[in-house]
Order: sequence, then structure tokens, then C-alpha cells
Amino acid sequence: MVEDSPASSPLRVVVLIPLRDDWQSAAVLLDHLDQALAAQPHRVEILIVDDNSLQEGTPADFSSRFAAIHNIRILRLRRTLGHQRAIAIGLVHIEKSIPCDAVLVMDGDGEDTPAGAIELLKVFTGDSAIFAKRSRRTESFTFRALYGLYKLVHYLLTGVKVEVGNFSILPSRYLGTLVVTSELWNHYAAAMIRSGLLMTTIPIPRGHRIAGKSRMNFVTLAAHGMSAISVYGDVVGVRVLVASMLGSLMAAAGIVAVIVLRIFANRAVPGWATLSIGALAIIFIQFLSLALSFTFTFLSNRINLSFVPLRDYEMFVAGVQDVWQTG
Repeated sequence: MVEDSPASSPLRVVVLIPLRDDWQSAAVLLDHLDQALAAQPHRVEILIVDDNSLQEGTPADFSSRFAAIHNIRILRLRRTLGHQRAIAIGLVHIEKSIPCDAVLVMDGDGEDTPAGAIELLKVFTGDSAIFAKRSRRTESFTFRALYGLYKLVHYLLTGVKVEVGNFSILPSRYLGTLVVTSELWNHYAAAMIRSGLLMTTIPIPRGHRIAGKSRMNFVTLAAHGMSAISVYGDVVGVRVLVASMLGSLMAAAGIVAVIVLRIFANRAVPGWATLSIGALAIIFIQFLSLALSFTFTFLSNRINLSFVPLRDYEMFVAGVQDVWQTG
């Protein structure tokens, strides 16, 4: 918990970095981050959540002499869970094991920049979480087009605009709420929004990947998008239910209209009424089935016991290793 304002005392900051096999990028990133933090008074520790990398990180990967960074710790996972769930486990570990005032969440590939981290620290007061709102993206046109489509679908289904990613800083007192928020297991930023905790955004441009190629493709983007939308499952369910019921009513009204026209119209193509009523009846049944399906799914999810990160995270943790610390 932040007991004093950042202006009056140094912050104890834990930088949470989820990664898988990006050790070269992470090593360079931490060198640059240490240089950027050199003029800051904060005490900084690094927690890298190793998402079951094919090649484990070792102390040799972090052989630099750091000035501002006091400790680098690797939390290893038993299996690959993806960035969002790696972040969830990292937040639980910090809540249980690392006393601090603030948690800075950033990716380890360089797209979340040290300069951006400094901007987040400068505006952080401990009153709310602060997320980076991307003011410039560097991906390919195809990726940006797919991402734009995802943002449109997300808004139509949830009513919430996609503006932020993982890059953020939050007060440590928020961890007590987040680690018992089931939605955190699927998507960190969406869970923050659904939690009702105070948060704000500042514009920060995205940087460039330091080494290697991004593993984000159509499949991973789609899975990431569905994870974010699943956090709003109740909202999506109600919206689809209402839309399905409206569709059923419109199909029923169409059937009535066809019957009325068949009875009172003097000129008609033979068989048109039967074909029209049959097609509308199929549409009516499909909409009604969809509405009933979402109703039962929504009610079932309301009574089922969800995954709680604080309670269930330990089964995925293989161990913790300090790979660098001040002498």
C-alpha cells in the first residue's frame, strides 16, 4: 500500500514482465530500463514470469551491473498459459510475497518502452491505476486491419472500446481485489475495467520489438480477443439474448404478414406463402434456440464456481529463482 505520496518518498516498484523465450529482448530491455531509472529515486525489483519457455533464463542472461534495479526474480510456470494468465499469476505472487507500493506491468519484447515506463511513474500518485493508451502502432497493415475488426466486434458485443493493453502501473492496494477477480484469469485490462477500481489512461507510443519476431498471428489474436470478450460474458449474453428475441419477434411478425396477404391478396404466385412461411419458421426457430441457449448458458455460469487466481494459482508454479540482486 502507498503510505506516502511519490513526491515525498521513493516508491517500491515491482516491474512484472511475462515472457516466453524472449530472454535476449528482456536482457536488453532491462539494461535500458535501468539506465532510464538511474535518475529516479525509486527502489525497483523485476519479476519475470517465465511462461514455460523452451529454454530457461539463467543468471548469465542478466550479467549487467544494474544501478537502479535491486533484484531480478524469475517465476517459472509448469505449462504455457499465455501472457494474460502469466500476468495473473505474477500479480498473485507479488500480493503474497513481495512488499511494494506499485506494480508496473510491461511486456519484455521492447514494444513497451523504458521511456513509457518513466512516463507512467511520473504521473502515478497512488490514487488510481494508469494504463498506456497507444498513440502510435508499429505493426503491419494486415495486423492493424485485423485488430481494428476485433475492436469493432468487441464494441458491438460489450459496449466497451478497446483502448489499452498490458502496459500499466497500479497501486499495490489494488492487488487484494484483483487476485480474487475471476476475470483476471482471462484478461488483465478487461478485469481491471470490470473490477470497478479507479483507472485512467495516458498516451504512450508503442516501441519496436528488440529481437526476434512476434508470435502474434490471426489465431493468437482471435484467442486473445475472445478472452477479452469472455470477461464481459454476462453483457454479451444479455445483448445476444435481446437481439435473438427481437429476431424471433420479427420472424413471427413476418409469418403473420404472409398469412394475412395470402388470405386477402387476390393475385399471388402459387406456393409462395408456403415457402415464405417455411423459411420464416426456420428463422424463428433458430433465433428462439439461440436465445434459449444463451439463457441457459448465462444461468449456468452464474452458479458454477469460477477460477480464482489467489486460490488456484499455485498448481501452475514450478518455482522461483533470484537471478540477480545487489550485493
